[in-house]
Amino acid sequence: MNEQNRSFEQNMERLEQIVRALERGDVPLEESLKLFQEGAELVRACGTLLDEAEQQVKMIVQKADGTPSEEVFVDAGL
Repeated sequence: MNEQNRSFEQNMERLEQIVRALERGDVPLEESLKLFQEGAELVRACGTLLDEAEQQVKMIVQKADGTPSEEVFVDAGL
């Protein structure tokens, strides 16, 4: 399964596996480079999924007249 067909959680789980393997330091150089490249692709895929999710998140707020209004969620902490 490639990164585009995986969920965010599946991508993160695979990324954690790659990080653990690289941190152990017992992976041959050629395999380390392949893992690093896969990890970089996973990071990009996760970023894309997060961007898409952020665009979909909306807050329902109430207007002054009591009717609901949809507003795009903006995280002021970023």
